[in-house]
Amino acid sequence: MREIVFDTETTGLDPRNGDRLVEIGCIELVNRVATGNVFHVYFNPDRNMPAEAEAVHGLSEAFLSDKERFRERAQDFLDFIGDSPLIAHNAGFDFGFINAELEFCGREPVCTSRMIDTVALARKKHPGAKLSLDALCSRYGIDRSHRTLHGALLDAELLAQLYVELTGGRQIGLELAALEGAGTQRDDRQVAANVVQIDRPFREPRPHSASEEEIAAHKAFIAGLSDPIWKLGAASLRSR
Repeated sequence: MREIVFDTETTGLDPRNGDRLVEIGCIELVNRVATGNVFHVYFNPDRNMPAEAEAVHGLSEAFLSDKERFRERAQDFLDFIGDSPLIAHNAGFDFGFINAELEFCGREPVCTSRMIDTVALARKKHPGAKLSLDALCSRYGIDRSHRTLHGALLDAELLAQLYVELTGGRQIGLELAALEGAGTQRDDRQVAANVVQIDRPFREPRPHSASEEEIAAHKAFIAGLSDPIWKLGAASLRSR
């Protein structure tokens, strides 16, 4: 199963007030394992960067001034996400900005039925607990020591680890077994394409037959037994 974990950085909190997307980072998961395939782009928002937003992510007007506009990379983004489920932390916020940007360039919005919100998952699993990405990473022992500022790709990497923890860990084999046990028709080539391959060195099979010395030692051991049970007749066994 292919899923996309993503995060965004913006100029503010609400695209309806003129705020724009300035960074997006996406991580591809296959069967809840990161494949190393990512999509990461900075965007020129064609507007000023408020100081409070820059304090969060560190992206200045000067840094973004020579970057591409969202419309120039919109198709690349859509190709990357395909029709996979989309996972984000407080996902309504990120979906709101992505769909606003798609609307600005005359494209169809991403359907919110594809949205998986890790805040909602965490609230169900840990009612009453703090639900920020920092707090949940601390709860699950996910190292965030290198996170001094928010960054879309870095936060997506942390969120990918958190999502795996929130959904029970990497139980890849169970997912495939469930498919087969339910009698689901599947294309073996597709399964092979979706499973992350791990290279292992080839090892020659070890001999498992007993050697002549071991056979002789076993016979000598048996010969030394006193009245072994398999030499007794049925009548003798019943009398015991």
